[in-house]
Amino acid sequence: MQGLILAAGMGKRLKFLTNNNTKCMVKVNGVTMIERALRILDKKGLSRIVIVVGYEGQKLIDYIGTLNVKTPVVFINNPIYDKTNNIYSLALAKDYLCAEDTLLLESDLVFEESLIDVLLDDKRETLALVDKFESWMDGTCMELDDDDCIVDFIPGKHLKFAEKEKYYKTVNIYKFSSHFSANTYVPFLSAYEKAMGENEYYESVIKLIAMLETKEIRAKRLTGQKWYEIDNIQDLNIAESLFADSDDDKLDKINRRYGGFWRYPGLKDFCYLVNPYYPPEKLNEEIKSNFETLIAQYPSGMEVNSLLAANNFGIRQEYVLVGNGAAELIKSLMEHFTGKLGCIYPTFEEYPNRYDKSMIVGYRPEKEGFRYDADDIIKFYTDNAVDNLILINPDNPSGNYIPLDGLKKLIDWCKSKGIKLVIDESFVDFADIPEGAAVKDLSLLDDNILESYSELYVVKSISKSYGVPGVRLGILASSNTDVIADMKKDVAIWNINSFGEFYMQIMEKYNKDYAASLVKLRAARAKLVQGLESIPYIKVFPSQANYVMCELSGITGHELCCILLKKDILIKDLTKKVGDGKQYIRLAVRDEKDNDALVAALKEVEVR
Repeated sequence: MQGLILAAGMGKRLKFLTNNNTKCMVKVNGVTMIERALRILDKKGLSRIVIVVGYEGQKLIDYIGTLNVKTPVVFINNPIYDKTNNIYSLALAKDYLCAEDTLLLESDLVFEESLIDVLLDDKRETLALVDKFESWMDGTCMELDDDDCIVDFIPGKHLKFAEKEKYYKTVNIYKFSSHFSANTYVPFLSAYEKAMGENEYYESVIKLIAMLETKEIRAKRLTGQKWYEIDNIQDLNIAESLFADSDDDKLDKINRRYGGFWRYPGLKDFCYLVNPYYPPEKLNEEIKSNFETLIAQYPSGMEVNSLLAANNFGIRQEYVLVGNGAAELIKSLMEHFTGKLGCIYPTFEEYPNRYDKSMIVGYRPEKEGFRYDADDIIKFYTDNAVDNLILINPDNPSGNYIPLDGLKKLIDWCKSKGIKLVIDESFVDFADIPEGAAVKDLSLLDDNILESYSELYVVKSISKSYGVPGVRLGILASSNTDVIADMKKDVAIWNINSFGEFYMQIMEKYNKDYAASLVKLRAARAKLVQGLESIPYIKVFPSQANYVMCELSGITGHELCCILLKKDILIKDLTKKVGDGKQYIRLAVRDEKDNDALVAALKEVEVR
């Protein structure tokens, strides 16, 4: 068995990184792609490794000479690399292909050693390594039958994304037997090159052969092994987190992305807080059916979007402002405040982060689990006067909840003291509903309540409770129409996109589905808490939100995050956020299947 690496390309899409280097010399976490590949192949007892070079070929040859690779390395030069594609590079190595069984791979891949092992361990002689297609992938795909035969070979430009569930992505690592190369592949390669020219791709030849009745080439499906193809700087960024040098480094790099986790296939996100049971499929289909219109049209301005939000939440249009997520509104609102600001800790940091730290008066509840009620807040801030007060209800991360009667008491007290009060109810819909009540009965989004105090500001993130963080929607409501009007001037006239506007346009039709999703969420939360309470090293704090806060013993939050990330589970370490010397985590509530997987993974963890 020999290795064959195609490394002649220029890698123009990597821009300045390949100005003076061939693509495979770009580093991922400080190690070049070619070195990573050669270190893996060097362990496999190959007779030789053939490398086709072209762009900056001599520099690549000299560099490989410094790596002390034990396996003999043979170089083939492609002098017209800038005028040809990889079909020509592979044709230059056809004699080697015919001489011996070959592992063929491209040089712009970062991959685990196990990818090579699964090919070598499979007794079938000729295989194309494939992985389940994900929406972030580019390039050639396949359709397979139950026997791993290639039913269709689809170039990237012909992919039908509506049919993506059928597709498998070629990894661009193959195993060819020598007789397959000599009797089938190379003759087809030569004929195809002669007929179609040298500016073609060797995958086109594989496609032709795959359509033959002989079924000589089969697919080898990956089962979770890691790999990444580096075509551009964004790919490089993802690969550096996937193949980080340490568990700590990987966790840090993923956390610093603050989302976009669809680029990590199989990752279960228990960190970000989204309703897993909403939106329903019909709502998604309605948005999809309008996609072409929405992407090509400007959204309406602030007046129309305020009207939509007012209609959906049953409040007056002049009382409401729609934001590009609640975060946009929080920034604008905090800029309208002066004087001392009261915050309850631990909490959602977006509010205090937008304020002068020297002016913040923090209240840290002393009860276990960071419990507090309206009376506790009133008592503390009676003794520690503030001009403004922030309350997250249910609180994030503790899940502490003050029912509506307590909130009304707090509103009346703030009114008597002239304290501006912000209540963020982004998670209130997840709270348990008293018998005979409805979801809307938990909310402060009511004209009478808003009008009871003009310095009451209610914030709600639509993204979290409605499971649509990608459309970035939030609202702020107050009967202080001067502040609302001023904030409308502060944010951009088109601060939300057409998809967000359309979502608000249709969301009322799905109110029953939304209510049903909350029932499912509450049941899933109860089951998750029950499972967590069975784990000795975890203490669960009561929560009325779509997450639970837990105290750990015998293991740090950071250690647990790293252990779970190896199992493709991402959780939130709260230890630094709380800062009381104890260890804490926060776990989002997902659907019951994912929650069960989380509990099972936590039970496998060994603690001190």
